[in-house]
Amino acid sequence: MTLSRIASVTAAPQRRLAPVAAAVALVLGVAAAPAVMAQSTPEQNSPANSPQTDSHAPSIQTGPLKITFGGFTELATIYRNKNETADVGSSFNGIPMGNNEQSNVSEFRESARQSRLSMLAQGDPYDGGRAEAYFEMDFLGAAPTANSNESNSYNLRMRNIYGKFESDSGWYVLAGQNWSLLTLEKKGMEPRDENVPLTIDAQYVAGFNWTRNAQVRLVDKLSDRVWLGLSLESPQATGIVTNNNVPTTTGTPAAFPSGIVTSFGNTPGSLYAPTNNYSIDPAPDVIAKIAADPGYGHYELFGMGRWFRSAVGTDTQTTFGGSVGAGMILPLVPQMLSFQVSGLVGKGIGRYGSGSLSDVVMKPDGQLAPVGEYEIMAGLTATPTANWQLYLYTGREQESRTVYQGTLLNSAGTAYGPYSYGLGLPTANNSGCYTLGGTCAGANRKIDEVTSGFWWKAYNGQLGNVQVGLQMEWLERTLFSGSGGTAPDANIVIGMASFRYYPYQK
Repeated sequence: MTLSRIASVTAAPQRRLAPVAAAVALVLGVAAAPAVMAQSTPEQNSPANSPQTDSHAPSIQTGPLKITFGGFTELATIYRNKNETADVGSSFNGIPMGNNEQSNVSEFRESARQSRLSMLAQGDPYDGGRAEAYFEMDFLGAAPTANSNESNSYNLRMRNIYGKFESDSGWYVLAGQNWSLLTLEKKGMEPRDENVPLTIDAQYVAGFNWTRNAQVRLVDKLSDRVWLGLSLESPQATGIVTNNNVPTTTGTPAAFPSGIVTSFGNTPGSLYAPTNNYSIDPAPDVIAKIAADPGYGHYELFGMGRWFRSAVGTDTQTTFGGSVGAGMILPLVPQMLSFQVSGLVGKGIGRYGSGSLSDVVMKPDGQLAPVGEYEIMAGLTATPTANWQLYLYTGREQESRTVYQGTLLNSAGTAYGPYSYGLGLPTANNSGCYTLGGTCAGANRKIDEVTSGFWWKAYNGQLGNVQVGLQMEWLERTLFSGSGGTAPDANIVIGMASFRYYPYQK
């Protein structure tokens, strides 16, 4: 066989594969790698990377627009030594206590639902400005009819969808859904450059500050090293602690006063999930942030204001919650080892932590009171070679006991009490937290976590790259101490493996 014949035979399979590979790349693309090993420094590696950061990303030109496609396919394998009935996103605040049968049953699942699709549309610069639109979706939604019975029919979920308008002078406006402005960035204050933990777990790490919600954001680049931003973000009070556990006496209502409303269910045609209630928020969450890159490391300082509202009869009552936070990323060994730490402290911040602890409690008069809390996360990321990335994170979210005293009145006006209202009731019965079927009435006080893992780029070539990941998590959920003086806890061990394919990404 001649050399030319050998070359022809060898090239034939490649020619047959090329159209298939191109079609796959067009649909799935290359955005959002869990570890983009070719980046210049470890702190730039993140699952949130944009398709525009990779010169190999497939794109098409249609009129004045350049459209870049992105995404990946994933098979994730999940094992938990306690059953949370969860997919690839763990329930940090729902670790089963010993009184629950689920604490004695392990859990194994396989899931492709974190597979992702994305598209970035960018126009040519015009009249001193630029514009782009970004669409990013996965399949981790769970509509009321979604199930794993036969066809695994889970709906497409909106992750980030927004438009961005940028001026040549350095400022930009973003409108749509994106990561919250208080999420730590890798550099500057650009979207799609968030420093998201490298975990397989879709709930990330306890202490990581984030949401992805609708917002309008204004950012100004004050200099090559300093950015200033303001974001008005869609509000939603979560973990509202009401007085449903208040003891009752004959002739006494179970809650005081009656008729308190903190959220409403939807009405037919409202387009909201029919099984959920939605808080009656009066204003957006307001976040301001300043970021600096002085030459060594990245540094951020931010603050947030939130408003919470309840209704009692014809009256409404509004309470303010505020917080401050900071974060930094330090390249300890350039291109090999980086350290990060970030945190948030204030009142009414439960929604912004991966543990999703309570935002507010109800006072005896029906007014909502924000709960004091702090959230902190630290991590190390190592890139010993171009094909390996290792990570270690630890975090905590902890709330303060928030209890008020009040009395109950029966229909005759007779007072009973005083009774305690709020979060961390000292009268909570925790006597059966370690006994199957026992009573365990305490509320969540803190979530602790340690997570480690790695990503290995098993293949990197003309067909893109294949990455294999493995991680181990240890989580502990601790309750407030109750009538017995003890603070029960429960821990869980989680192992996850991931096989991801990124077409044409190198």
